[in-house]
Amino acid sequence: MIVFNFDEASKPMSEHGALVITRGVSEMMKTQRFNVFHYFGRHIQGDWGDICDEDRKMNEEALIWGYRLMSVYDVTAELKVWIITEADRSVTTILLPEEY
Repeated sequence: MIVFNFDEASKPMSEHGALVITRGVSEMMKTQRFNVFHYFGRHIQGDWGDICDEDRKMNEEALIWGYRLMSVYDVTAELKVWIITEADRSVTTILLPEEY
């Protein structure tokens, strides 16, 4: 079990539910020593990563109205990671775009 302790400055923007990591991300973690928790931490603190202004606005509205949250992080020029928190905040999934 992973437990996060947050100070006031780093509290999550919203609930995030269970954390799910897809097979592709899991393999990448094993073979490339990739730390997804860096990006997960950014996501739950409201740093939506490399998304357009329209999607950023949608995330800000989602925090108020309870819609789905999505972050995109350009890890390298060839690698993107998506993080999606479902509207009911029951689960947050970390996945590769091709796994969507």
